[in-house]
Order: sequence, then structure tokens, then C-alpha cells
Amino acid sequence: MSKKMPSTPMLDELEKGPWPSFVSGLKRLADTEDKPHGNLMKSLLGQLEHSYQTRKGYWKGGTVGVFGYGAGVIARFSEVASQYPDSSEFHTLRIMPAPGFFYDTKTLRQMCDIWEEHGSGLIALHGQSGDIMFQGCRTDQVQPAWDKLNEMGFDMGGAGAGVRTAASCVGPARCEQACFDTLEAHKTLINDFTDDIHRPSLPYKMKFKFSGCANDCANATQRADVAILGTWKDDMQVNQAEVKAKVKQLGRKEFINQVIRMCPTQALGLNDDDTLDVDNKSCVRCMHCINVCTKALKPGKERGIAILVGGKRTLKIGDLLGTVVVPFMKLETEEDYAALVDLAHRMLDFFADNALEHERTGEMIERIGLANYLEGLDLPLDVNMISQPRTNSYVRTDGWDEEVRKWNETKSSAAE
Repeated sequence: MSKKMPSTPMLDELEKGPWPSFVSGLKRLADTEDKPHGNLMKSLLGQLEHSYQTRKGYWKGGTVGVFGYGAGVIARFSEVASQYPDSSEFHTLRIMPAPGFFYDTKTLRQMCDIWEEHGSGLIALHGQSGDIMFQGCRTDQVQPAWDKLNEMGFDMGGAGAGVRTAASCVGPARCEQACFDTLEAHKTLINDFTDDIHRPSLPYKMKFKFSGCANDCANATQRADVAILGTWKDDMQVNQAEVKAKVKQLGRKEFINQVIRMCPTQALGLNDDDTLDVDNKSCVRCMHCINVCTKALKPGKERGIAILVGGKRTLKIGDLLGTVVVPFMKLETEEDYAALVDLAHRMLDFFADNALEHERTGEMIERIGLANYLEGLDLPLDVNMISQPRTNSYVRTDGWDEEVRKWNETKSSAAE
């Protein structure tokens, strides 16, 4: 029997204004007489209104899972179940998406049908974790819903203190700026870490993300413990005829404002004949000029990846951006992919052995020092990793000649 829609004056305020409101979506799911989730969503709206009135959340965790998996279901039990019994259990299933977030409409309709039958009908594509978030399910419906999603070919995503669900941009499937195959790298790496996703055994979570260039559409630098970004090693490709056409389109002043002045390292100059002068040694591959002049400029031909570690949101020491630990690495052959997988495992093993409980990779590095982290991974130190060398008054010069010799050997081997 369908129940009445609850009175929600505070939630109603969130529907006012020019922007779409999540409240309207919840009400639409609740206002269904022929769907099993109608009463569940009415109860949820009532509890949410109660939370707004009291300024307190009423969800607590617990243990809910599916056979064979130690992670992937986020349990939520209501602390006010006596007042809102139909939403007393509102669990979330995290399902791993395909690399690049590609779906066809048949797949999406199947997902919607499954969740209308077993859950609330509320689906988030995609949550901050990168998963497909099937939100709102009773305990006795978790396994049946999972069985049907698994039959479609999908796997459970990550949760808890383990490897989390990875995310990747569309890469070469749709983007001409991609410097490596983000989809292949995503699949290769995550297939090798399946056990670490399904059975958490780390001090805290660890996340991989893949972006085809420094535009970083997968938000890897800010949100991934290990960010793999596409980059190039040689000179940027310049079509001077198209540069002139862009200057003519925008006008010299506007071209200088939008392109030349926006270069973070002042690596660009506009010549008197409206051709572009590029100081490639100063270029940091930020992609801004390429984004503005897509016909005139392209990434170089010698493409590969840069690897950054430590990106995360606020936890113990605030937000951190990823730090470059591998400036350039080819990713084309099977040997290249094997080397990436090997490095990723070394990163995970070092994190498992050295991180404190509830500590992310970036926080571990802040605590033990970047030099110790790189030494533990057997990665060479690079002078460019020093962010502010001139502000440190405690510089040790003992062993200086030996370090200079090592640095020169590193440069020589890189040139070869």
C-alpha cells in the first residue's frame, strides 16, 4: 500500500532557484504508485527533512556484503528507524565502470530495471570514488541485485582500506590530445589488482587514475594516490600557418592575452610575422596553448606518461597534489606495460609496509620524506623534484662530488 508523501518544507526550499535540485529527483522516485521503491523514498525524504531540522545525520555503518567479496557494499542503517521504518536500511552497491566510462543505452536501461526491482531507483553516475553508485537497498536485496549486475559482466568496486576503483578519461577513443592509451592502461593495471580491490588489506585506501594529458579530465593529480598522466618528451608540434590564422581570428592583442601571457613559464613568444616561437626546454606541458589553438598546436611525437604520487582530499594534513616521481616513461609495448604494473606493485607494497593506519600515500611521504620513498621504490632522485632549494639553509655538502657524478650519469643514460 502506497503511503502519503511527507511534508518537507526545508527540502522544498532547495528546489527554488535556477539550478536543478537533487530533491526533485528524490520526489520523482517517491511519487510512484506502481514501483516497489515508492515507500522507501517517501520514508527517506521524511528522514532527510528530519535531519535538516535537527542538523544531525542519522546513519550508522555496519557489515553488509555479498558472497566472495570483502568490500564494495557501503552499509547504512538508520538510527531513527522507528520513525521512518521503510528507509531503516539504505545500503549502497559500488560497481566498477568500464574504462573511460563508456556505456550503451541497452546497458543503462538494464541497470535501471535491476535497481527499480531491488533498490530505490537512485543511481549516481559516478560518485567521487568513480564507481557506479547504486544507492538505497535493503539487506535482503543486496545479493539478488548484485547477482544480476554481475551477470551483465560488471564487477564490484572498491571500499575500505584497499585498492579503490580506478578512473580514466576517454583517452584515444575520443580525444586527439591523448598521449597514451588510458583505457588499456586502466584495464591492465586494475585487472592485476583485483584481489586488492575485493579484499582490503592495507593501512588505508589507495587509488589509481589515468588521464591522457595534463588537462587531467580524470582529476588524477588532485584525487589519486598514483596518477598516470600523458605527456611528451620532444618538441611540441607547431603548424605556423594555423597559428597565423588563429592570430587573425583573435587579433594580435587577444592572442597575446589568451596564449602568450597565459603560459606559466613564459615559454611562448609571438614573432613580428605572426609565427609562434616556442622555448621547448621551458615548456611544462600544461596544455593551455594547445587547448586554445587546437589546429595550430599538438603534443610532440615522442609520447608517454608521467607518474605522480600522493594526491588526495582533506584527511590528516589537508589537500595534497600529486608529486612527480617518474617524469617520463614510454607506454607502448608489452614490456612497457609490465614495467608499469611492476612499479605499481612496488608502490602498493611500500605503502602496505610503511604507512600508518588511516594514512594516505601523500601523508606517508610527508612524514617519511620523498627521498626515502623514492629510495624504497628504487627510483632515481631528480633535481627537479626539489620544490624550493634556495629557501633551505640546512644544506649538506658532504658527498657532493659523488652526488654530482650520479646526476651526470643519470643525464647521460637519459640522453641515450
